[in-house]
Amino acid sequence: MDNNGSQEMNVPVEGVAGGGTAYGFNDSEPLKKSTDPSEVPTADLVNVWCMPNTVNVGSQETPRPLEPINLLAARNERESFQIAMRPKVSWAASIPSGSVQVQCSDLCSSAGDRLVVGQSLKLRRVVPVLGVPDALVPLDLPVSQLSLLPGETSVIWVSIDVPNGQPPGQYEGEIIVSAMKTDGGCSAHLGKQEKDQLCMELNNCLDIMEPIEGKPMDEVVERIKCASSSLRRILFSPSFSEFISTNGSTDMMEEDVVSNLSLRIKLRLTVWEFIIPVTPSLPAVIGVSDTVIEDRFGIEHGSEEWYEKLDLHFKWLLQYRISPYFCKWGESMRVLTYTSPWPADHPKSDEYLSDPRLAAYAVPYRQVLAGDESRESYLRKEVEILRSKPHWNKAYFYLWDEPLNMEHFDNVRKMASEIYAYAPDARVLTTYYCGPGDAPLAPTPFESFVKVPNLLRHHTQIYCTSEWVLGNREDLVKDILEELQTEKGEQWWTYICLGPSDPHPNWHLGMRGTQQRAVMWRVWKEGGTGFLYWGANCYEKATVPSAEVKFRRGLPPGDGVLYYPGEVFSSSSEPVASLRLERLLSGLQDYEYLKLYESKYGREEAMGLLEKTGVYMGPERYTLEHRPIDVLRGEVYNTCRP
Repeated sequence: MDNNGSQEMNVPVEGVAGGGTAYGFNDSEPLKKSTDPSEVPTADLVNVWCMPNTVNVGSQETPRPLEPINLLAARNERESFQIAMRPKVSWAASIPSGSVQVQCSDLCSSAGDRLVVGQSLKLRRVVPVLGVPDALVPLDLPVSQLSLLPGETSVIWVSIDVPNGQPPGQYEGEIIVSAMKTDGGCSAHLGKQEKDQLCMELNNCLDIMEPIEGKPMDEVVERIKCASSSLRRILFSPSFSEFISTNGSTDMMEEDVVSNLSLRIKLRLTVWEFIIPVTPSLPAVIGVSDTVIEDRFGIEHGSEEWYEKLDLHFKWLLQYRISPYFCKWGESMRVLTYTSPWPADHPKSDEYLSDPRLAAYAVPYRQVLAGDESRESYLRKEVEILRSKPHWNKAYFYLWDEPLNMEHFDNVRKMASEIYAYAPDARVLTTYYCGPGDAPLAPTPFESFVKVPNLLRHHTQIYCTSEWVLGNREDLVKDILEELQTEKGEQWWTYICLGPSDPHPNWHLGMRGTQQRAVMWRVWKEGGTGFLYWGANCYEKATVPSAEVKFRRGLPPGDGVLYYPGEVFSSSSEPVASLRLERLLSGLQDYEYLKLYESKYGREEAMGLLEKTGVYMGPERYTLEHRPIDVLRGEVYNTCRP
């Protein structure tokens, strides 16, 4: 991404949809008049319309009427929608049909409160992966410029984050789309001499402002005046003349950029009193492979850069209401999992594990970094420190993934016994989809699966079962729960991975948006108290940050991958989210809406609401359209407001 100019996607992601064939380009009759964007309304050059966040808007999506956007959001919630654009004609001499400029305003209430562009309101371009819209690449704000291809629909993902303390009310704003001339001297293409001059002057501003800490107030004021003078000189230089209106205003939303030919999308957001809990009601623990990070970024395990990279991923993922854990796979599905790469007595560990956004954290069974200390000594020390902390109730040990035979189950029991020697109140989590194959616990495979708690009792507290085992038989949940001793602290969590497959809820690439969002509807309806997903960055090995992203062979596309390396799309090191990760977040927010409704009217009434709105009846019966979701959320809003 070129932050100074037109933002085009030429991305080395395996299977990115090509385009440029111009099939379907005859979307309208050719204009009989000028196609100069300075003379013709943008609406005559480009089809622009909006779509819900559960729709996969492909490159051949046909235009629809443009309507105002009306959204509902609680505080501490993210709500989103999509803007689709498809050129009617070409107004550029080169291959792209032309460029459009997209500009956002703050959302303002009648009381003067604001949701600020760049902080609360963000834009990302939807980029296809294997021909399916999935990657969300950040765009510049408040103004972005995009090139449109003939015969193709381009999509922007708009998200609004409402802070905890945002005053409730109606907020209004607009997003303005303007077709742009592509010829002429654009200031985005500066010569080397101009760039050097700008760079020098901006560096001078930094030199003036950076050493102000601890300085006397009069000196600080003088430095600010000096820096302001320098910045004003830069803004009024010839390089930026096209952005400066005749009255001296530098507001990018003024007439020099936006004219009466522009197309305006009206946006209204209702912010209501409910605050989505900072600590998620449902612990959703999701793995991040440290090996994948080490290989792709060429960093040594335990190096300073390694800590920095893990820290970046951990903090970035917290915004999605998930509790990340780092993992390294061993022999026979033995797995080393840890939420903090630092030892328990390090200040960073306390910072990580005390974060209220973290609902659960993994404690490593052995050292994350090899050292002279014995495993037993290390484990004892870690547990003693963590048990003294108020966040110990969030701790769990995840030791083995999907044990298959008695040797595996025996290893889980042995490792758990070592942990209990130092922490009798520790929680061990075990994922499984079957009983031991070499020593059946019951006559049928399902009955053997149900009896696993009898085999692991006193060695596992969190029984995490695959949704694949249940198929479409929700009634089988009661068989699982009957084997658990919940009164003694045993919990039932669920997970998805390779299965279940279509039409059941999962996060595979190409599944319907409502199908991906339904993962959390299913968890709520079945009554699980936690959720696990095996990997968020588990693509094929690469040794260059910007290398082509490939999904692992033998797995459904998208399985184990919920975000992409930022370097694949631009010079930014910030990870790039997938649509599926955004829908995971939406599902977790829906979970909180259902919990709120249940707290006021009881579980039976909440179950009835989920079904009567048509949102979710079962793993093969859920809405394919977005409207029932809005109806459910609206009903919670109308009945649960103070």
